[in-house]
Amino acid sequence: MKRSVLMLCVALLSVSALWAQQKPYSIVFYNLENLFDIYNDPETHDDEFTPEGVKQWNEIKYQKKLTNMERVLFDIAAIQKEYPVVIGVSEIENRTVLEDLISQPKLKGANYRICHYDSPDARGVDVAFLYRADIFKLEGSENIKLVVEELPDFRTRDLVVMWGTIEDEPFYFLVSHWPSRLGGKEASQFKRDACATQIRQIKDSLLRENPATKVIVMGDFNDDATDASIVKTMGAKGKVKELVEGDFFNPYNQMLRAGLGTLAYQDSWNLFDNICVTENLVNAKEGKLRLIKGKKFYGNIFSRPYMIQQEGQYKGYPLRTFVTNNFQNGFSDHFPVYIYIGK
Repeated sequence: MKRSVLMLCVALLSVSALWAQQKPYSIVFYNLENLFDIYNDPETHDDEFTPEGVKQWNEIKYQKKLTNMERVLFDIAAIQKEYPVVIGVSEIENRTVLEDLISQPKLKGANYRICHYDSPDARGVDVAFLYRADIFKLEGSENIKLVVEELPDFRTRDLVVMWGTIEDEPFYFLVSHWPSRLGGKEASQFKRDACATQIRQIKDSLLRENPATKVIVMGDFNDDATDASIVKTMGAKGKVKELVEGDFFNPYNQMLRAGLGTLAYQDSWNLFDNICVTENLVNAKEGKLRLIKGKKFYGNIFSRPYMIQQEGQYKGYPLRTFVTNNFQNGFSDHFPVYIYIGK
């Protein structure tokens, strides 16, 4: 009897140890909605986010914004009691605001590194990565100019890419903030199609060179997960059973069809925030890192009551930093999205 109990205890400890070893890694994307410093940059149109600007953007408001961003990212980490391995961000003004963000008390423990490049965007906003160097072993990075053939002088956010390994497996990350719908969805569609085409070409080139490379693309696409730019032009399928070698998989396609979203407009939800992965991460071989499915979906959207407008005209919407020029002490007009990978 004692021997049986002892063997059971050993087995349970082994399972517990195995579970600890297999704790999944989280990968996050978050549109930080105008994370600007308070200083005027004469090279960009950032005047409204200065103390003299219409938003009266000052050190107090800036520090509140940083604290709010810290809270969200820390609460995502608390789900698995592990800091995310990679965090892609958009709508940040420069490297300095990221340095301030990762220096917040609740994020210091992650010891995040920054992958950032200044882009030619007229407002001066960029995309970037935060990453844990203890897990993601960076080998290189670069910024890639978005090419829109019809508009050779078009100024927008660059694509930022970085590559390296996680547990000795090759990974390539890309973060982007696609051109907006300014002027109307249809009139501006060619710009987002150009971005989708370029990302697909990058992915295809990578997989031709090394089919084992696991590509993860994330960002604010300014199109829904079911729109043609993502489904057809970029080639991101929404169903695992339809995947063939070399495909992109987008878990947020099915989530949008289920009525979920990351931002609200005119009392309806959109899902512009996406994380797409290549088929080799979905159908990875036994013992290799793979995309992990939750109770219902492969993707996740993070929202908590404190991130939601509780009253007024925009009740139920994401609680943003400003409504026009009125400071709300909110978070962002987007909810963050995340996935898990593990063995």
